[in-house]
Amino acid sequence: MLVLMQNPNPPSPSDKWPFLLQSAIKSRDPFLGRCIHAPIIKHGLCLGVFLMNNLLNFYAKTGSFSDAHRVFDEMPLKTTFSWNTILSMHAKGGHLDYARQVFDDIPQPDSVSWTTMIVGYNDLGLFNSAIYTFLRMVSSGISPTQFTFTNVIASCSASKALNIGNKVHSFVVKLGLSGVVPVANSLLNMYAKCGDSVKAKFVFERMRLKDKSTFNTMISMHMQLGRLDLALSLFDEISDPDIVSWNSIITGYCHQGYDIKALETFSSMLKSSSLNPDKFTLASVLSACANLESLKLGKQIHAHIVRVDIDIAGPVGNALISMYAKSGAVQIARRIVQLTGTSSLNVIAFTALLDGYVKIGDLNPAREIFDSLKCPDVVAWTAMIVGYAHNGLISNALALFRSMIREGPKPNSYTLAALLSVFSSLASLDHGKQLHAVAIRLEEASSISVGNALITMYSRSGSIRDARKIFNQICSYRDTLTWTSMILALAQHGLGNVAIELFEKMLKINLKPDHITYVSVLSACTHVGLVEQGKSYFNLMKNVHNIEPTSSHYACMIDLLGRAGLLEEAYNFIKTMPIEPDVVAWGSLLSSCRVHKNVDLAIVAAKKLLFIDPNNSGAYSALANTLSACGKWEDAAKVRKSMKDRAVKKEQGFSWVQIQNKVHTFGVDDALHPQRDAIYRMISKIWNEIKKMGFIPDTNSVLHDLEQEVKEQILRHHSEKLAIAFALINTPEHATLRIMKNLRVCNDCHSAIKYISKLVKREIIVRDTTRFHHFKDGSCSCQDYW
Repeated sequence: MLVLMQNPNPPSPSDKWPFLLQSAIKSRDPFLGRCIHAPIIKHGLCLGVFLMNNLLNFYAKTGSFSDAHRVFDEMPLKTTFSWNTILSMHAKGGHLDYARQVFDDIPQPDSVSWTTMIVGYNDLGLFNSAIYTFLRMVSSGISPTQFTFTNVIASCSASKALNIGNKVHSFVVKLGLSGVVPVANSLLNMYAKCGDSVKAKFVFERMRLKDKSTFNTMISMHMQLGRLDLALSLFDEISDPDIVSWNSIITGYCHQGYDIKALETFSSMLKSSSLNPDKFTLASVLSACANLESLKLGKQIHAHIVRVDIDIAGPVGNALISMYAKSGAVQIARRIVQLTGTSSLNVIAFTALLDGYVKIGDLNPAREIFDSLKCPDVVAWTAMIVGYAHNGLISNALALFRSMIREGPKPNSYTLAALLSVFSSLASLDHGKQLHAVAIRLEEASSISVGNALITMYSRSGSIRDARKIFNQICSYRDTLTWTSMILALAQHGLGNVAIELFEKMLKINLKPDHITYVSVLSACTHVGLVEQGKSYFNLMKNVHNIEPTSSHYACMIDLLGRAGLLEEAYNFIKTMPIEPDVVAWGSLLSSCRVHKNVDLAIVAAKKLLFIDPNNSGAYSALANTLSACGKWEDAAKVRKSMKDRAVKKEQGFSWVQIQNKVHTFGVDDALHPQRDAIYRMISKIWNEIKKMGFIPDTNSVLHDLEQEVKEQILRHHSEKLAIAFALINTPEHATLRIMKNLRVCNDCHSAIKYISKLVKREIIVRDTTRFHHFKDGSCSCQDYW
């Protein structure tokens, strides 16, 4: 009655009760509705269909399901509106089973009935069911409304059902609804999300009326496709861009890697509009800060979040965690996790936090967070496993990987490729083979990412045959990276001519090489001394494939010329380079000067190198060794003294071999290994035997002024020789030996290992800093050119 008194135009007595019920619906007051229901019953008005529909609508809208059903069941006469009201109540409440029962009982479902079911399926993410319901609706002869179309098009968009979406579009045109803005916007959004930019443009250009949503959809699509100019031109057409417009530009810049542009746009938004950033804006700008590792700016944005009291649960909290973790403030990131809990922690934030702990070498807190995740997905498992592996905790990584296979999600190609990459860097062939077996069992071995990782793993572990086998197996799926990996592998194993043949084949099938491919093929030319071929490829790269040479390409050319003894040409090449020569360029020239004993140029290269990096121990050692090799002992001693005076530590040479998943490391004259006596007896025996076969120790490889006998003793106990002796003792007869070394193999060891391979009738594979040497039957794959 109070409502009636306050209304300036009170309804007629017959409309009084429906009017009051509609007012109660607006106020969402269940008590008020029941107060109105009571006099309706008292006055015997329960037979009026219109009035009872209003009462039913009230209970449905206020969530009183039982009261709504009671009214519905007691109605002597039900209209389609009655059925649709009770149907909508269940559909919007997420009770699809009840909704289906009601729908099946409707005598004559109309477009509202069908659309209500479609909306209900959409709200629960059952997009295929929504599309199927629409198809049934059409086959039943019911004409869809514009609201039906917007919902079914949204279902096609969410499920990427572009084929059905195209048919729905044709139906929209047939019914003359393509000019209705909400329908056209739905079509535009569908084509944009399904990646059909041509159709999206078609719809956009034919829209007579466009609203901000229209422009925002196109802006977002263009930004995601990297068409920044088109997106910005559309943005400029909007007279008063809303927060969605600004977010589309900011988020697009972040996705395309233009983080500074994203922050500049955010600053422009704050200056040129009265809009306040929402959680999506803040998540994007925090992501930009994370990528730039801009802790100061990230803290300012965090302060704004606290000041305006924005809830940090969800995307904003995850963005804050990522920003702090990537910017080095891992402890602050951890406190935010403790505040928000791990239930809302997404994989990106967890991975960033994990990376932060990996950088500081503390994985225990990361493991605690991982264990607290309710259902970690494959990305979280992979991040934790690779975190262990990158931190040298291989046993932990493998234990967690086994747990993943037993109780976690199925490892995907990224998990396997990431672990294979770790084993590649460790040159762990046994672990790599085990992982290859797992990949075969999981049917991921044919994946291009896993295939590429396997090629690299086998190559770096010294098994070029297995690498080539994998390359041949994934022939149907090869990409540029696959070919590049194989070319580089062949080059590193001394098969330069085969690598060049493969590169030429790559060109014939019109697969465009990238800058890394050219580094690989130039390296192949370097390892076999093909100077003119290397020059032609360098020109091909610049003039045909329009690839601007980087410092790596220039270093390859310097190495190519220097190894071939063309030292003056290499020096002139450096002087004409359009970029400033770096440590690698001068280091390559210096190394060649040592090999070819060019003291004058070695001094120039060493001075240039030390000017860039004063503490480069390699420069001092290479110069001292060059002087020693030329008999300039006093000058060499001065260089070594200068090195000592400046507290520059020389890198110690060592070799290692892996046997039964355990790595054994050896230095020169190593006396610490438990099998020392047996190793020294074995190397003494081998030394005597190969000398009988004609081996003459190269005492010039000892770059110190010592007696010949002392020099020979030093040579006999070089680290790679000790590693070979140990491996011969501890491996089955005829097994291949795989030795790794952190420095370039010396002339004496190279010559000695050729004799040893013939003596023991085994293949011996030695990897030094530049390449692999395959010793077999008294010869080496490098053909003595390294």
